[in-house]
Amino acid sequence: MHQLTDPTAEVVQFDDALLDACGPALRAELLTEAAMLAEAFAPEGRAEQLQAMAAVLASGARDEEMDGARARGLACALRRLARGSDS
Repeated sequence: MHQLTDPTAEVVQFDDALLDACGPALRAELLTEAAMLAEAFAPEGRAEQLQAMAAVLASGARDEEMDGARARGLACALRRLARGSDS
């Protein structure tokens, strides 16, 4: 079995990469919207609740007013909140 031993290998968090690819204004908007959703629907702020909300958005089960790209971005922002990072 081959093991990765490359010291330059880096694990990239997909959610962070997607959010970082957004412009600063959109990223701030997504993080703000995620925080508002979390406050409204997961006031305890438990990671499981935030992850569940993100899973619903990422699965395509969303409001007709939200396009797929927006839903994916919002799901990434919710998962970032679930990890406890608001950067």
